[in-house]
Amino acid sequence: MISRNNFSVWNILKKCIGMELSKIAMPVVFNEPLSFLQRISEYMEHTHLIHKACSLSDSIDRMQVVAAFAVSAVASQWERTGKPFNPLLGETYELTREDEGYRLISEQVSHHPPISAFHAESLKKEFEFHGSIYPKLKFWGKSVEAEPKGTMTLELLKHKEAYTWTNPMCCVHNIILGKLWIEQYGTVEIVNHRTGDKCVLNFKPCGMFGKELHKVEGHIQDKSKKKRRVIYGKWTECMYSVDPKVYEAYKKISRQVFLLLLKPEMKSEEADEMPEVQETVTVIPGSALLWRITPRPAHSAQMYNFTSFAITLNELEPSMERLLSPTDCRLRPDIRAMENGDIDLASSEKERLEEKQRAARRERSKDEEEWSTRWFQMGTNPHTGAEDWLYTGGYFDRNFTDCPNIY
Repeated sequence: MISRNNFSVWNILKKCIGMELSKIAMPVVFNEPLSFLQRISEYMEHTHLIHKACSLSDSIDRMQVVAAFAVSAVASQWERTGKPFNPLLGETYELTREDEGYRLISEQVSHHPPISAFHAESLKKEFEFHGSIYPKLKFWGKSVEAEPKGTMTLELLKHKEAYTWTNPMCCVHNIILGKLWIEQYGTVEIVNHRTGDKCVLNFKPCGMFGKELHKVEGHIQDKSKKKRRVIYGKWTECMYSVDPKVYEAYKKISRQVFLLLLKPEMKSEEADEMPEVQETVTVIPGSALLWRITPRPAHSAQMYNFTSFAITLNELEPSMERLLSPTDCRLRPDIRAMENGDIDLASSEKERLEEKQRAARRERSKDEEEWSTRWFQMGTNPHTGAEDWLYTGGYFDRNFTDCPNIY
């Protein structure tokens, strides 16, 4: 990681209080060597949860695993205080993971406002996961707030089910002084459009004394609004599920009394679920573990706090170059220069690419031409009825002859 000690974010941001940050050119030193399209692909780090949901026969069981997946999708943001590179218009990112049984394609479909669309699909036709994100960033003096506008849609094809939700707000604190830290907050509502089941998750703001930091609590209700499961944990660590009656009883009385009243079979279940790693989540006896974060590599703090998954995302093996679209982020010279530690080259390449993009826009407006997206088009999400960017197919046929020259 490149040291930021000699750079002040405040010098750049003091003119921008309350403004939309996507229009502000930030020095490359505040970036991390990934494009925002690569950052989106980190939603797929815990794909095993989708595979698990596909294998379950009960809709409430599926919902709780989908809820864990929705929480896990934001877990990689913990301590990631570098800003990803803004994708260029027409930029793409492909991630094919045969070991995990899926492939993903994303494209920057709009520059102002910045919109990134993605589509992931199971190699065995078990699921599709897609959406588009329009990150609205605002600076509030001491913090930067990011609102990830856009809907996530997960389709479990065997069960003919579609789940939709939106991601929580994200805030980076101590932009000017002190150690940067991140919190996620807001209500996330996951809807199963086939059964009417709903999961309401509350990502809690940190509060006055930090007691609520990283906490997530919520419940699953069926279509008759009956509470079926309570879900709790931390988005930085783990998520558990427990029967609502057990949860209420535990809240009312002390842990010691609760343990005395427990049925023997629930005590043994608790012993099975005791975490081997040190967690800061108090586990209610009788709870089932839904998800636990993958530990980061030992040297993560020196590598932009990347997860093991994120570290692989910019890897370019010799055999890959002939298969990739020429618009793939791995081929971006500014990101590659930053990864190699050459900050001057990264900075000059970033400026060159941005100027090239502006010149292309001027050319189009002179010829009164509209930008046309390559792999996605605006349509209607069949589950929500709202406008959405939908994958038109064809990327993996690898016909890239009419892709734009953006680098």
